[in-house]
Amino acid sequence: MRIAIGIATRGRAAILAETLREVHRQLRQPDRLFICHTVPEDIAGAAAVAPEAEFIASPPGLPRQRNAILDAAAADGCDAVLFLDDDFLPAPGYLAVTDAVLRERPDCVVTTGTVLADGAKGPGIPPAEGRAILAQDRPEGPPLAATPHFNGYGCNMAIRLAPAVAHGLRFDEALPLYAWYEDIDFTRALGRHGAILRLAGARGVHLGVKAARTPGLRLGYSQVVNPVYLARKGTFPWNHAIPSAARHVAMNLVRSAFPEPEVDRWGRFRGNMIGLFDLLRGRAAPSRILSL
Repeated sequence: MRIAIGIATRGRAAILAETLREVHRQLRQPDRLFICHTVPEDIAGAAAVAPEAEFIASPPGLPRQRNAILDAAAADGCDAVLFLDDDFLPAPGYLAVTDAVLRERPDCVVTTGTVLADGAKGPGIPPAEGRAILAQDRPEGPPLAATPHFNGYGCNMAIRLAPAVAHGLRFDEALPLYAWYEDIDFTRALGRHGAILRLAGARGVHLGVKAARTPGLRLGYSQVVNPVYLARKGTFPWNHAIPSAARHVAMNLVRSAFPEPEVDRWGRFRGNMIGLFDLLRGRAAPSRILSL
C-alpha cells in the first residue's frame, strides 16, 4: 500500500518539529509526507527536520487543511492517509501496524490508534514526558488486534482513500477553525461504507499543546452547536449529541468556580449559553464562532 502521513498545522512550529522527529523513527516509513500550513511561520524549521515533506498552503481551518491533504494524497495515488495532529507522537511501530491491518482487512475504511496519554484532557504533556511514556510502553496481546470503534479520533486516524473519493466525502468546511467534532463527522460518514477499527498496536501520545487553540468563548459555542448540527446531518446520533452538549455545559458551569489554569471555563460556559440561545431562536450555525 501507498500510505501518506498528513499533518495540518497552525502556529506551533516547534511542536511540529517534535512530531516530525517521531515520524522519522517509524519502522515503516510513509510513502509521502504532507504538511498543510496557513502561513510560512507555521513551518519554520520543518524543512530541515523533514526535507522529504511536501508543504501545502491553505486558508486556516482544520477541515480546509485536511481537505487539501486529501486532494494531494489522492492526486499522488496514495491508498490511505494517516492524519496526525502536529502534537501527536506516534510509537515507532504505529504506521507498520496500520499498514498491516489495512492490508489484512480490506473492509476497513478507518483506523484509529491507542492513545497512551492524552494531554488534551489536562494541562498538556511536554515532549520529553511524551517520549518517556512511549519508551516505557509494553504492549500486551496480538500486535494486530483490532476492535470496532464508534469513530476515528482526529489526532491519530487513518482513512482509506478509495471509498472516500468514490463517495465524494470531504471534511465539512462549514465547521470553521478548530472544527469541534469534524473527525466524528467525517469518519462516521466514511464508516457507512466499511469498518471503523481501533488498533491495539498503533500507539502514541497526544501532547495536547494549548498554543493556537480555539478561545474559550468560541469553543464553548461549538460544544453546543456542532453536535446538533451533525445530528441534523445524520453523522452523529441524537442520543450522543444531546448528552455530549449537556455534559460540556455542566462541566464548564461546575468548574468555572475553580477553573484549571489552562482552561477558560467561564468563557466556554458563556459560549455554551450563546449557543443554546441561538438554538432556541433557530439561528445557530457553526460558522457563528467567527463573529464571537
